[in-house]
Amino acid sequence: MKKLLYVYGCLFLLFFLYLYNFHLKDTLLNPNSSERFQGDRSEKYVMVTFLAGIDYWKSAIKGFEDAAEELDVSVEYRGATQYDVHEQITVLEQVIARKPAGIAISAIDPYKLNTTINKAVDAGIPVVLFDSDAPSSEALSFVGTNNFAAGEISAHKMAELMNGKGKVAVITLPNQLNHQERTNGFVETIQADYPEMEVVAIKDGKGDELYSEEVTAKLIKNDPDIQGIFATEANGGVGIAEAIQTDENKNEMKVISFDTDKPTLDKIREGSISATVAQGTWNMGYWSLQFLFQQNNELLDIQKDQQLPDYVDTGVSIVTKENIQEYYAN
Repeated sequence: MKKLLYVYGCLFLLFFLYLYNFHLKDTLLNPNSSERFQGDRSEKYVMVTFLAGIDYWKSAIKGFEDAAEELDVSVEYRGATQYDVHEQITVLEQVIARKPAGIAISAIDPYKLNTTINKAVDAGIPVVLFDSDAPSSEALSFVGTNNFAAGEISAHKMAELMNGKGKVAVITLPNQLNHQERTNGFVETIQADYPEMEVVAIKDGKGDELYSEEVTAKLIKNDPDIQGIFATEANGGVGIAEAIQTDENKNEMKVISFDTDKPTLDKIREGSISATVAQGTWNMGYWSLQFLFQQNNELLDIQKDQQLPDYVDTGVSIVTKENIQEYYAN
């Protein structure tokens, strides 16, 4: 009899653990559940960028804030004011010293921030990279665009605009990994798929509108046969458009830019930018915080084989005059 009671007791315990585990997993994985796991306002997460204040970050910050509201935690936004790796390292060091619950960072350089990122991880602070990766660091995940694929998509669009013929150039940020990947995707696709097209120049626009305008003016002066330019970031695209509008002989130049800030959208509406690549920036911010929260609260220990993904592709789409209105005020 005792043996039978022992068996029934074991079965009851196993059944209870099954129900508990099933309910808890459902609560965590179902964001619409009224009983989902939440933190508290003393749990603060920080987003760190560079060129703080530019329009590009607004959607990512909104995603970060929306996730914070859903999880009932606090967030803060910090960023280097300039395109300066040393300033971003300083900002990141200051954030680490305050021991936040987690850090989401867009890396201005794929290598130079590794030591500081690893310092945060060693201090027990979860770190997720978004938008621009530092793949050799010890960060948990990268949430962002498949930038090589975005370059490929841009090359196909440029070929469509130019009927598969002519000279093209690229204006980029050569020291930043995401821009390197966009450039490589564009160049390799042109070389592989469009034998009557040629990439004749790759120039540094320094992420600056005026500098990119000057670079473009020199490019088209030195090689008037250039018929298309791909900019891997928004300021460069606007600078290219300004240079083209100044040169009456270049009104037919095809320009593909990146991102959907208002100046870029305005240039598409005017016709000086042919198309731009829209990134899933809200998703970058939202999932960065979700991942940090899961790691900070050790929610992944429920199942030993449940791990954060190393990489999440947040997707891209092409914006032209035909669908531009969908992106204003987003």
